[in-house]
Amino acid sequence: MVLSRDGSASLFAASAGGTLRLAGYLLLAVALMMLDHHDDWLPRVRSATALAVEPAWRLAGAPARWLSDIRENLTAQSSLRRENRELRDALLLANVRIARMQALVRQNDQLKRLLDAADSLRMQGQLARVIDIDLDPYRRRLVLNRGARQGVQVGQAVVDAHGVMGQVIEVLPNTAVVLLVTDPSSALPVIDARSGVRAVAYGSGSGDLLSLPDLPINADIKVGDSLLTSGLGGRFPAGFPAATIVTIVADRSGNYLRAAARPAARLDRSDQVLLLRDLAEPMGPPAPVIDAGPPSSLIGPAPAGVGNASTPRAARNGARR
Repeated sequence: MVLSRDGSASLFAASAGGTLRLAGYLLLAVALMMLDHHDDWLPRVRSATALAVEPAWRLAGAPARWLSDIRENLTAQSSLRRENRELRDALLLANVRIARMQALVRQNDQLKRLLDAADSLRMQGQLARVIDIDLDPYRRRLVLNRGARQGVQVGQAVVDAHGVMGQVIEVLPNTAVVLLVTDPSSALPVIDARSGVRAVAYGSGSGDLLSLPDLPINADIKVGDSLLTSGLGGRFPAGFPAATIVTIVADRSGNYLRAAARPAARLDRSDQVLLLRDLAEPMGPPAPVIDAGPPSSLIGPAPAGVGNASTPRAARNGARR
């Protein structure tokens, strides 16, 4: 730099130096362009320079790429977790719907069996649903969603799609209490479907079994026999499945047999039942009874003055007089 006498830099000297440098750069650029145009060597130089600088460039950009990758991974994991959660919720909802549909199918099947049973026996019935159970270990009872307002009466037999469940013992305006056949106070007249032996099945009160005590030692009854309602007493209609014999043992005296039977009805699983109407009592005068007596050939002629004795009835009347 050229200094003036008063020690300040010369503005013109500085401008001249900068102009010379600029001119030199321009000449160098022109020379390089001419060389590149004629010899095509500059791309090779650029490639070699880029190859040498690439590690430094990658190292310099690595933190940004790492942060971007971490951000993408976190976003992807969050999205996957959200999708998994949504899929689990959808799967749970689908399983609930499938279970509900299966329950409805089973319920419809039970209802169809109940209605078919009532139709086959030409009996009137009323459908009801179990809404509560009595958990007392010494009592076996159910509560139904039908009561006096729906026409339910005390004493009606209650059956499910598999057999007899019990009978109505209490009626409220909108509910009814059912005494199950396994209750200790229950007694069910039954008949062996194979041999025709009649008996009474009592509720055991413990477990889901019926007890048939004091059977004759020679009673024709075997394990596996099916018991049907006999219809005696008029409370339960005849022909409904009641139970199946599971054990037979002799009492201590050896004079009687004691049998245990498992109820045919699904007492702990059925939620749809059928209330049967009481059996109709015979109405009107009794049927005429045919007179009995000895054959007319053994009766002598009727006394004089008695009506025509040509018929057996007249002959018998004459003989009695």
